[in-house]
Amino acid sequence: MKIYIAGPDVFEPDAVMIGEHKKALCALYGHEGLYPLDNECDSAAAIYRGNLALIDEADVIIANGNDFRGETDAGTAFEVGYGAAKGKKIFLYTADSRTLREKYGETDEKGRAVEDFGYPFNLMLAEAAQIVIGDFEDCLKMLNAE
Repeated sequence: MKIYIAGPDVFEPDAVMIGEHKKALCALYGHEGLYPLDNECDSAAAIYRGNLALIDEADVIIANGNDFRGETDAGTAFEVGYGAAKGKKIFLYTADSRTLREKYGETDEKGRAVEDFGYPFNLMLAEAAQIVIGDFEDCLKMLNAE
């Protein structure tokens, strides 16, 4: 299977190395990894089109849902939503098993309600994906066990 590797890892200083490692893990489990930085792009529009093309090509999305700048990365959330609309199998992983309520309480610092569905993510992400408490490789193990 082809796996689109979604997440804010592309912003890390060693982003290329992270992508190569995750693609090697995909190969170890018998799959092909597709990483956003595989695209050679010179504009925001080209990055957008290139990433959508990779998602279209993929059978599965494995998305890093760990907090990035205070929440799940917005680009990753978009990729999960796009993949869900395309009927892709999606794994969304996090190292933090706490629910939103456990993280933030009944209301946030501005008094806004925090949803209470027992998920570590917003319900729109959680319902679109299989949540994995763990890491990228844990998702590959689950995929191969299916």
